[in-house]
Amino acid sequence: MTAVVAMLTYRRPEDLRVAVPAFLAATSRDGAGLLVVDNDPAGSARAWVEGLRDPRVRYVHEPRPGIAAGRNRALDECADADVLVFVDDDERPEPGWWEALTACHRATGATGVVGAVVSEFVAEPEPWVRAGRFFERRRLRTGTDVDVAATNNLLLDVAAVRRLGVRFDERFGLSGGSDTLFTRDLVRRGGRLVWCDEAVVVDRVPPDRTTPGWVLRRARRSGNSASRAELVLAADAAERARVRARYLARGGLRVAGGGVRVVLGALRRDPVLRLVGRRNAARGRGMVAGALGHVVVEYGRPPEQGDPAGAALPVGAGQDRAAPERTRR
Repeated sequence: MTAVVAMLTYRRPEDLRVAVPAFLAATSRDGAGLLVVDNDPAGSARAWVEGLRDPRVRYVHEPRPGIAAGRNRALDECADADVLVFVDDDERPEPGWWEALTACHRATGATGVVGAVVSEFVAEPEPWVRAGRFFERRRLRTGTDVDVAATNNLLLDVAAVRRLGVRFDERFGLSGGSDTLFTRDLVRRGGRLVWCDEAVVVDRVPPDRTTPGWVLRRARRSGNSASRAELVLAADAAERARVRARYLARGGLRVAGGGVRVVLGALRRDPVLRLVGRRNAARGRGMVAGALGHVVVEYGRPPEQGDPAGAALPVGAGQDRAAPERTRR
């Protein structure tokens, strides 16, 4: 089996200097290659990556802005590989990650294998962060079929992906959600995604993410991406109308339910319950906005960063990091 680990990056040199050696060590037994896709128009990661002079590491520059463009570049660069594994440049693999991920693929023959992501705080956060469980992700039994996944720990069977004709939609490149659309489309076309709970990577959470503002912005964008992805996948006008109505209803219910929690939190003087309610309401508002055709931009880049003319979108929740679906999240 020929395998490539693809790591997208955008102006995160300190993370890259730790992540690259960590993933090279984790995959050393099988000799998997590591592809660094630099989404910075200035190509700021080139000197350091090429300076490694490691035959297993390859650098490519994708100047088109947006994480979807970077992901598609990785698919194109790894067309001759058997498997492609997407990871983020601020993650670290746990012992046994690679062995578990590839073993699950061999055992199931699935189009994609989804690994677990566990958050680790760079600095001890305020108590409300842990109490509200805002950074906890789902964990499932190994072998469970799933219909959607992020690309922060995802193995793909390259031949199967090419056969199904799935690509990352670059309209979602600066808004986020291209991985949601990609994996939903993959399953819709007959692909299979399987969970592997033993394949764990650790996501390091910096202090600037552990704020109520970040939690609320992420919730709104996630809701927006979910409804927009479903609209793109709708087969015809009638199905789009049904999707739009469903998300208007679901989003409205979330806004109402979140409002109830906010009131209860105020009455009980419970700031965590209030924030949970506000987060639920924010996700609902994002769903409604997406159903109505509005885009919540999370990764807009200011034009002065050097993106091609007309490519930058208004700055939303933060800067496009082009490696995970998040800001310096």
